[in-house]
Amino acid sequence: MAVFVGLIIVVIGLIHFYLWKRLVKDPVRPGRARKAGAIVAALLAVLVPATLIGVRSGAVEWLAWPGYLWIALMFYLLVTLAVLEIPRLAVLLFWRVRGRARDRAPAAVGAPSHPTVSAAAARPGEALASEPETAEGTSGTTSAVELVATAPSAEPAPEGGGIDRRLVLARGIAIFAGLTAASVTGYGVKTALGGPRIDRLQLPLAKLPRGMDGFRVAVVSDIHLGPLTGLGHTRRIVDQINSVQADIVCVVGDLVDGSVAELGRFAAPLAEIESRHGAYFVTGNHEYYSGYQEWIDEVARLGMRPLRNERTEINGLDLAGVNDLGGAEEGDAPDFARALGDRDTTRPVVLMAHQPVAARDAAPFGVDLQVSGHTHGGQMAPFNLLVRLQQPVVSGLGRVDGVPVYVTNGAGFWGPPVRVGAPPQVSVLELRTM
Repeated sequence: MAVFVGLIIVVIGLIHFYLWKRLVKDPVRPGRARKAGAIVAALLAVLVPATLIGVRSGAVEWLAWPGYLWIALMFYLLVTLAVLEIPRLAVLLFWRVRGRARDRAPAAVGAPSHPTVSAAAARPGEALASEPETAEGTSGTTSAVELVATAPSAEPAPEGGGIDRRLVLARGIAIFAGLTAASVTGYGVKTALGGPRIDRLQLPLAKLPRGMDGFRVAVVSDIHLGPLTGLGHTRRIVDQINSVQADIVCVVGDLVDGSVAELGRFAAPLAEIESRHGAYFVTGNHEYYSGYQEWIDEVARLGMRPLRNERTEINGLDLAGVNDLGGAEEGDAPDFARALGDRDTTRPVVLMAHQPVAARDAAPFGVDLQVSGHTHGGQMAPFNLLVRLQQPVVSGLGRVDGVPVYVTNGAGFWGPPVRVGAPPQVSVLELRTM
């Protein structure tokens, strides 16, 4: 663990060194402004691990807003500057090639403009005869050759021209990157703090009884009650859930980022969730960072039924739930055999599992549909490309080892209060007969 933390700190330091170079050192001339920029970059580099460690432990929650906003801005500055590296290098290469060509041109054109040297080159004997010897015993020919070698270019570059062009380029890149990162981050904050949108999808299930055609399953995940949320955040989500008039509500993990004592009041509106056949809950990995047993009890008190490696039958449909994969480290591992084994396989089964990758363990049990969260849809594009390396489905409907897996983007956010390319969702799956 210490090695991993150390590696993260080194990476954070390298990122801030790169940002300092492109945003301070390159575009700012030496002086007080550059020194001040270096100090700010160092402080921001310290702010990132202080936020990630301190906020999670509850020691410095006041750092949450400035720290997480800087993390988002840092991310988009890094992405923008990385994209600009290619055109930046192309411009610098063009200037270098052009400069070399210009430096060669005056030597070729300017040679005939020195008649003494031309004559000497054409008639070396005469030159030796006509030129007096110097004190060192050499002829004037040497002086003429030296004159050519040291002659000024026919097209001298403007004083400081190269440096000025590089400075203009560096400043243009810094301004563009800053404006782009700030605009994207601002848009992401507005999206994350707004109400979740409703995403609807019809899904055919081969074994679904005719009487259940059109059965509506509301799926919500990753509410992430925490230091940056409040009662308004929870109420917006509950209002959206209730607006769809679902038959069942599936809350698939990562409800909280803190203890019941800290966040219980923010969870209170969850007691107002409405559905025809109840609301159900399975743990996510963040419950295991927050005192999972207390939250299981609290969720039950609020009227949601925790499915703890178990299943229940609803009008001919089996609804099963497994603990999150992260529970294994806390002695609360998922048990697919207990939740899915020895059931009536003529009935369809919908599995609630926080992580999409759990479908690989569920596939041997003939699961008809798995509903999951965990990915946040990537939360901050293009981070979704990295999420795909760990999870087989990032957002929407996919298939894992033959199991249809639907992944909701989640209704909240983790870390930075920013969502770009993955708006918060309450998903409504309408099950249809085939």
